[in-house]
Amino acid sequence: MIDHMEVSRRTWTAAVKLAVVLSVLAAGLAFAVSRVGEVPQAAIVLPVIVVAFVASWVQTERIRRRAIDDMVILSARSTY
Repeated sequence: MIDHMEVSRRTWTAAVKLAVVLSVLAAGLAFAVSRVGEVPQAAIVLPVIVVAFVASWVQTERIRRRAIDDMVILSARSTY
């Protein structure tokens, strides 16, 4: 149970950090595009949604895999 909570905490921490970075980048991109010319909001929002979803999915899977590997290594060491 504690192992699962550790994976969940790592996942949430990584997700929040990623969300902050992507939000700042998206805001900067939206500002720059709005200064260049008239661009529909959907042309900005939809790519940001897709990129954020894919990046979050990849980040979450990496964190889970790393945490599971750490748990396997620790449990293998504790049996000896």
